[in-house]
Amino acid sequence: MVILYRCKKGENMKAAIIGLGVIGKVHYDVLKRHGEDIVALCDIDAAKLNGYDNVKKYFDYKKMLDEEKIDVVHICTPHYLHADMTIYALERNVNVLCEKPLCIRKEDVARIIDAENKSEAMLGVCLQNRYNKSSQFVKRYFQDKKIDFAFGNVLWHRDKAYYASGEWRGKKETEGGGVLINQAIHTLDLMQWICGEPTSVCANTYNYSLKDVIEVEDTAVALFKGDTDFEFFATNTAKTDLPVEIRFIAGGDIVTLYPDKVLINGDVADIENEIEWNGKRSYGNGHEKLIGHFYDCVAKKEKFPIDGSEAAKSAKEVLSAYESDGKFVEI
Repeated sequence: MVILYRCKKGENMKAAIIGLGVIGKVHYDVLKRHGEDIVALCDIDAAKLNGYDNVKKYFDYKKMLDEEKIDVVHICTPHYLHADMTIYALERNVNVLCEKPLCIRKEDVARIIDAENKSEAMLGVCLQNRYNKSSQFVKRYFQDKKIDFAFGNVLWHRDKAYYASGEWRGKKETEGGGVLINQAIHTLDLMQWICGEPTSVCANTYNYSLKDVIEVEDTAVALFKGDTDFEFFATNTAKTDLPVEIRFIAGGDIVTLYPDKVLINGDVADIENEIEWNGKRSYGNGHEKLIGHFYDCVAKKEKFPIDGSEAAKSAKEVLSAYESDGKFVEI
């Protein structure tokens, strides 16, 4: 049994959200369902702030952070804004829960971690697939077992309409890349979390089907080297979204991780009782569990496990893969 967290009941916290797009609405709904006090919302698009009542609204995130008393700010903006917004909040000792990726430039990784280390506040990053029952089961299963090799794949569908839904999507300067940094980073995070942090990568990226739509990759293949080597394939060109799959080879066993189940040599493992969640904020799956855990850690001043240094691992994996261009590079 993996016990994620136990906490004493505490006061609701004052929360704010920057960015009210698709993922910002997810954060808002989670906080409302569980009774946190949302005191302010910020977006540069006035239309996205419509429909939210009894809350202060801002167009300038700096003004909001300077004027409001906020315990936790949720950063749900396009990728290229994550670094500066996170650092600005940490410098004002406001706890930050930032969506993935941590950032889109390697130089910003060091800037964020430096700000985190100097701040009295806490940083968490939304790599919520670690909270899946299946992920927790496999993490525990290999706690004392050596993994010989692993292979992961993400076969999803993203079309012209998806990229047209946000001006920042599909552009190197604003999204930071394509399928690797957006859709596949969750799976790469799980692989390094379970296999161990790689030290080098050889990767190639391609744009097979979306050349007229995006300037970044729709397909990527990579080999990561470390204590346990793992190979990875990702594409946004599948006809439909297929379940993400990671195969771990260990001795004579093959353990296959899916979002909702685990197979051990083809047999379905019992993962139903894998996660025990106790405490005031007993949130549901995915984002809900991660957000609840973060708030509990803030309340008790306990270290949150997916902090800046931890989230930097998958960010550096992806950014190094972009640098590789078919040659091994250090991560």
